[in-house]
Amino acid sequence: MKPIIRGPLSHHLFFRLATSSSSISFSTSSLSINTPSLHTLSSFHLLTLSPSNTHFPISPNQPTPHHQFTHRRPFSSVRSDPSSIEPPPPNAIPVVSTVASPFESSPSIDAGSLIRKPISLWPGMYHSPVTNALWEARSSIFEKSQELPSDAASESELVPKTPAQSRTSIIYKFSSDYILREQYRNPWNEIRSGKLLEDLDALAGTISFKHCSNDKGAAMPFLLVTASVDRMVLKKPIRVDTDLKIVGAVTWVGRSSMEIRLEVIQPTPEASDPSDSLALTANFTFVARDSKTGKSAPINQISPETQQEKLLWREAEDRNQMRKKKRGENMRGLNDREADRLEALLAEGRVFCDMPALADRDSILIRDTRLEYSIICQPQQRNIHGRIFGGFLMRKALELAFSTTYAFAGAAPLFVEADHVDFLKPVDVGNFLRLKSCVLYTELENPTRPLINVEVVAHVTRPELRSSEVSNTFYFTFTARPEAMKDGLKIRSVVPATEEEARRVLERMDAENPELVQTRN
Repeated sequence: MKPIIRGPLSHHLFFRLATSSSSISFSTSSLSINTPSLHTLSSFHLLTLSPSNTHFPISPNQPTPHHQFTHRRPFSSVRSDPSSIEPPPPNAIPVVSTVASPFESSPSIDAGSLIRKPISLWPGMYHSPVTNALWEARSSIFEKSQELPSDAASESELVPKTPAQSRTSIIYKFSSDYILREQYRNPWNEIRSGKLLEDLDALAGTISFKHCSNDKGAAMPFLLVTASVDRMVLKKPIRVDTDLKIVGAVTWVGRSSMEIRLEVIQPTPEASDPSDSLALTANFTFVARDSKTGKSAPINQISPETQQEKLLWREAEDRNQMRKKKRGENMRGLNDREADRLEALLAEGRVFCDMPALADRDSILIRDTRLEYSIICQPQQRNIHGRIFGGFLMRKALELAFSTTYAFAGAAPLFVEADHVDFLKPVDVGNFLRLKSCVLYTELENPTRPLINVEVVAHVTRPELRSSEVSNTFYFTFTARPEAMKDGLKIRSVVPATEEEARRVLERMDAENPELVQTRN
């Protein structure tokens, strides 16, 4: 018997069975199947397996191996404190609302469980283990939603909800689940940041559905889409061999929009303070749209109860006011001071274009750092509304930004942060999506930790209509690995060659340092 693995490991295993007199036993925590002898070379058997305790005995006279899958890279033996993350209840994938602090333990969705009941309402088949678990948890809401009238909810039908009613968490058992760990580790035995962003968007979507559901648990009949993502800063490295937990809740609500705060928590034995376990925070803004007209639709308001919930509400309200102010400022033209900065930034670029032999050897033009990636958006990548999953777009953008930085720096970089993202245009199945990236500028003041700022612009291209529109613009920051800097790695400066490039650089610099902008004004 020769096992052949096909397709995503997170979903199914396909096996080609050769002629044999032996039986094949699949033993899992909740599934045991004994297959009799099969005499065919063309049969494929589809089985859903648990990642734990899976055996493939070749013959009754040979000992059963401990596991079928082997790895060459050793994983750290460090494990999280088992008391810090509570295991999920048996035989269920609950989405539990609690009044506990996000740092406190609560029943969580298990990201690694592969025993999933078939759900016809799942969109596509392109899922991570987390989106599998979350869409299953949403299924009861979807089914109840089909019984509601198609018109959007009126103001009188809305009821205020507390953050606790939408609070949801999900757990990754990296320390014990080998298959889950394999899906999330990169070639350097670290976590894939892009997949984590994808999961954050999926969890935020589930939380928004819970908040917008009525008293009977059914979601209101309108579309919920990701409008923007605020700046995400990695507070500490995230390991791929230690259990991880993501928890979030709705913290602020406008008339048709809401903000969901997510926290990535990874406890370690040396972390005595709970705040030391916090690895990343993110704020997602979702908006509700009438499914027929596409106009904004009212949603349930929020009633914060605890002091922490009230503080998060005030912070979110300040961010909302800041976004409105920034949109107004973007409408005005350049003043004299900004025009001088633009001219100074372009001076070195003109040397590269007009006198390349005299250009600074430690600098490079922005256009020489560009990479591009194109895809046709497939049905397997759609969300529940039939459009391309926002988390998928963020993951692809981050992976392209990583490759751009890798080619620019000459060493594998480390992810530092993702800046504010606005989802300007929806991306539909069948769209021709082009992702274009470049290094906008570098920050070299700290020689041991240089920062590399990368821009990724997503264009929805429709060749049959001869049109191309920007759907998203992403900004990521990376740094070089300490060991590479010790080995003499040198990061170059980046300069613009056109006025349009110079404007983009200045906008990013000001966005990164708003206090300097206020000083100049």
